[in-house]
Amino acid sequence: MTELFDFVGGGVASSSPLVGSDTEPTIFELSVPGRKSSSFRNSGVDLLDPASILESRFLRSEEVDLPEVSERDLVGHYTRLASRQYSVDMGAYPLGSCTMKYNPKFADSVAGMPGLNRVHPGSPDELVQGWLELLVMAEEYLCEITGMQAATFQPAAGAAGELTGLLVIRAYLQHTGSKANKIIIPDSSHGTNPASVTLSGFDVVTVPSDESGLVDTDALAKVLDGSVAGMMMTNPNTLGLFEVKITEIARMVHEVGGLMYYDGANLNAVLGISRPGDMGFDVVHSNLHKTFATPHGGGGPGSGPVAVSGALADFLPGPKPCRLSDKENEFGWYMPPRSIGRVHSHFGNAVVVARALAYMVYNGSDGLKMASDLAVLNANWLKASIADYYEFPFDGVCMHEFVASALQIKKETGIRGLDIAKSLFERGFHAPTVYFPLIVEEALMIEPTETESPQTVRALADALIDIAKRAHDPETKDALHDAPTTTPVRRLDEARAARNPKLIF
Repeated sequence: MTELFDFVGGGVASSSPLVGSDTEPTIFELSVPGRKSSSFRNSGVDLLDPASILESRFLRSEEVDLPEVSERDLVGHYTRLASRQYSVDMGAYPLGSCTMKYNPKFADSVAGMPGLNRVHPGSPDELVQGWLELLVMAEEYLCEITGMQAATFQPAAGAAGELTGLLVIRAYLQHTGSKANKIIIPDSSHGTNPASVTLSGFDVVTVPSDESGLVDTDALAKVLDGSVAGMMMTNPNTLGLFEVKITEIARMVHEVGGLMYYDGANLNAVLGISRPGDMGFDVVHSNLHKTFATPHGGGGPGSGPVAVSGALADFLPGPKPCRLSDKENEFGWYMPPRSIGRVHSHFGNAVVVARALAYMVYNGSDGLKMASDLAVLNANWLKASIADYYEFPFDGVCMHEFVASALQIKKETGIRGLDIAKSLFERGFHAPTVYFPLIVEEALMIEPTETESPQTVRALADALIDIAKRAHDPETKDALHDAPTTTPVRRLDEARAARNPKLIF
């Protein structure tokens, strides 16, 4: 401790061995007895003895072992730790299917307004008119973007939106007397889709993709009958391809009495270009924390609002904000007559909705369309740039993302998709999604998003090309097996961690 104290002193200077070091002491190693992170001048007021106001059973018999550090050391410690974490603010995050794009800080400023973030969710309607108007406006914008008639912001994430949408479908079918109990999903669907189907009480039916990576309509026709409650899919699909037969698919499902559910994970590709409602979908969940650039990752908070066609509006969760028809510019609450009930308390993750609305208003309809245009352009440019070095099982023009395969590289060199992904960390990029969708061996699912500049996309392409070249060089390929070796955390034994987890509660 003495040796550590010698260079820590009252604070850590920029020349300190801690700055830029491969190791960071724990907060207890920085602790010095008697040191405090804050202190106040003696006001002459005696300190209150807790024992004088609390029963002994509420008091600890021993002092808590807490670190004793200065404010300077405390801030420095956590700032250095934070700088070791990769984020969308640090660089490109091409995590396919996740749309990890940069979040504009003006939206944070809006969400930080006292009139929004200092409001208690249980306040009377007359004191939260601004919030109610904001939520109603966000619903109107979202319905215009998706081609739906009504929406709820209660679901707090995409998976919660999936479950909510499916419960709405179930309630609607029960109301109509339908006994349908099957939901069809493509074999390339998101992993949450079959889980949500099961949780909502339906049975899962999977249809395969054809040689183009799209839904095999012949196979779909064979499973369509009166037992089908609906079909759950996204467009573009998880291979980054637009389902060109989507209106035909919707017609086929509707003809047997089923409903179409749109997983909005890939909505970022079609803003202002096409709308799920126009494609034939009846239910749409969207991920505000993806498409509309609110903070994404680290466990949330998210928002997965569900928008529906007019026939399903009466079944949405409630109560929901609304305009009062008898009073101009006044807002209140409305309970849909056949509502499935609450799926989240109060407004849902309302501050996420405020950020998303700020993003929509700031960009406008033309700006949102430009975002999708650039997302598609960046993905196709990146795909073309690495085409000589990676396989594309389903080739052709992609949308906002694409799936490459490292299968041939693995056969020729032994370097796997995981090795390639880990090697990107050493080159200043986050790794893409790997081994998904499951129908592509050694999959690398890459989504550059519209927020990355041509220079960044070019640098990402160069990094992927360099890794592919090193994989074929006997003198450099072995290093790829160990990557990353220059990051704060090196390659982990993931297989061992999965077999022998150490859970801390």
